[in-house]
Amino acid sequence: MSQGNMANLDDITDMTTLRAEIDALDRDLIALFARRRQMIDCAARIKQTQDLPARIDWRVEEVVMNARRNADAAGLDPDLFEAIWRRLVDAAIEQEDRQLKGSRP
Repeated sequence: MSQGNMANLDDITDMTTLRAEIDALDRDLIALFARRRQMIDCAARIKQTQDLPARIDWRVEEVVMNARRNADAAGLDPDLFEAIWRRLVDAAIEQEDRQLKGSRP
């Protein structure tokens, strides 16, 4: 990922450069989400061996509250990131459930 190569925002003076930086950051975010998806596949494999369900309510709440706290600590809107993370977790549970039932996306 290109985090180490990010331009200093104070040095950016034109929209073309700023847009290129945003696009690069978006690619990095997608790569992180792809890595997270791989981890969800791993979680499904582990859950299958331990006969666990895709959805574990206490863990859902823990993950969402972690996102909320992290967002708040970063100066972001915790309500927004809670909503985003709830959708992300719902998608992960759907992914795990498909895998546990023997079908892949």
